[in-house]
Amino acid sequence: MSLNVLVLGGVGFIGRNFVAYLIENNLVNSVRVVDKVLPATAYLSAEHKKIFADSRVEFKQANLVNAEKVFSREDGKQFDIVFNLAAETKYGQAEEVYDEKVYQLSVTVAKEAAKRKIRAFVEVSTGQVYEAGKKPSAEDGKIKPWTLIAKAKAKAEEEITKIPGLNLIIIRPAIVYGPFDILGITPRLIIGAVYSHLKEEMKFLWTKDLKINTVHVADVVRALWHVSATVEEKGGRVSPDIASPEIYNLADKGDTGNQSLTIDQGTVNTFIEKIFNISTGFQGTVVSQFAKLNLESITEDVNEKHLQPWSELCKAGEIANTPLTPYLDRELLKDNALSIDGSKIEKTLNFKYIHPEMTEALVRQVIDEFVQAKIWPAGTTK
Repeated sequence: MSLNVLVLGGVGFIGRNFVAYLIENNLVNSVRVVDKVLPATAYLSAEHKKIFADSRVEFKQANLVNAEKVFSREDGKQFDIVFNLAAETKYGQAEEVYDEKVYQLSVTVAKEAAKRKIRAFVEVSTGQVYEAGKKPSAEDGKIKPWTLIAKAKAKAEEEITKIPGLNLIIIRPAIVYGPFDILGITPRLIIGAVYSHLKEEMKFLWTKDLKINTVHVADVVRALWHVSATVEEKGGRVSPDIASPEIYNLADKGDTGNQSLTIDQGTVNTFIEKIFNISTGFQGTVVSQFAKLNLESITEDVNEKHLQPWSELCKAGEIANTPLTPYLDRELLKDNALSIDGSKIEKTLNFKYIHPEMTEALVRQVIDEFVQAKIWPAGTTK
């Protein structure tokens, strides 16, 4: 393919998988990956190390405040498509951090894309921008972000839709999981390993019915290309033209009525029970409402209980350094349901999810990949 693309934040969880998808499927002539983190320090898998060593991949470590330098090419030509995956994704930071590293970053690179008349600018947002509720939110659902990251993303979305000449596509994924997911469902898996080590029952706040819709990273990376490239370019668009900002949710099929499985806390806990051979449960509404009043203190106690046993497991498994942690931010312990409808992309662009349901095998694969990378202690699963 003759397309040249720019992937901002391309070393992160979704980014590295997306770059691999582009190269493995021969979708691009070249890809420039820009990130603040060097690939050498990012715990890449052996497969991803090979991808980043491919001659079609160019890596630049850069601060995206200077967008002009990042967008400039030696041949004087423009990138065909720009994918913005760059953002502060760690929870528990000050609001000013998200303003700079989510909102301002997105606006800066979007303005640069518009100035250069880039064919398509794909902004990866989050499903957390929607009002929390049991009913799945469609793309026109009420915007009421419930994390600081989501607030910054929603603010960025609103601002960049006003930029004249920006050929904008916004992606709002549910909780993304899969190989090398660090912040999605992985903390729950680590906590499962901890309770297996402690030989105790694992109990989460609220009830098993709290919705936590997910989407596999393999479907996310396929969707990024599908929404921005034409059919001739192995994407899903009839035409490369983008008349107005397009928005697409990405989520498993559990809550759209098309599949048998509904992804909620109970579903994930069932997998954790089988993988670690432990009992799990929930504190229920009454206890959880009380905990909500003291959430900061409760969060500190919970994290303190989990961090030491995880450290012991890593030490016993001879894991010297790992980016994995059971730490949970208090924002994630609130009773906010994440339930979104990811069917629009199927209906309008004929996209097909290859992992329409979370399965035990897919969850085990996440752990297996970490073990192979020597950042998760072997022998913790059953």
